[in-house]
Amino acid sequence: MDKMLIGLISDTHIPDRAKEIPEKVFEAFSEVDLIMHAGDLTSPKVIDDLEQIAPVMAIQGNMDRARGIDLPAAKVIEAEGLKIGIVHGEVYPRADTQQLVYLAKELDVDILVSGHSHQPKIEQTDGVLLLNPGSPIVPRLADRTVMILEINDREVDVEIIKIGAPVCSALDFEQYKRD
Repeated sequence: MDKMLIGLISDTHIPDRAKEIPEKVFEAFSEVDLIMHAGDLTSPKVIDDLEQIAPVMAIQGNMDRARGIDLPAAKVIEAEGLKIGIVHGEVYPRADTQQLVYLAKELDVDILVSGHSHQPKIEQTDGVLLLNPGSPIVPRLADRTVMILEINDREVDVEIIKIGAPVCSALDFEQYKRD
């Protein structure tokens, strides 16, 4: 079997938090077979832009729902003999492991990709691999990141790819400019 490379991204918030996807995301995903976006695109243009690299599977985040972007709440695919689920991960407290495992069990998946917390996470628990690529635009107390998921004959490897330094929206002085 050939290996499969999947680019994982979430919480891009384009154009409300940034004008476009950083070029480093395109560089990081240049070899992937598929891109999975775990929601909060906030514009369908994000799918079009990412599809220049590889096919995109996207699900709806809470901000997409607020903007009327019609995407499924969850999707499941099979890749190299493993079932991978993707959800936005609207659990509270944010990124709560127990609730994410419960979602994974509901979807009957080996790997669950989620977003929402804006913080990268790789955690193996209760027979499920939980992945959160963080955000390449607006991280929360973390670097700006995406992930590469490599599956090779049911062997899994995950790499967090740093897209940029942490940012603080309070330091975005553009938002305070007077016309």
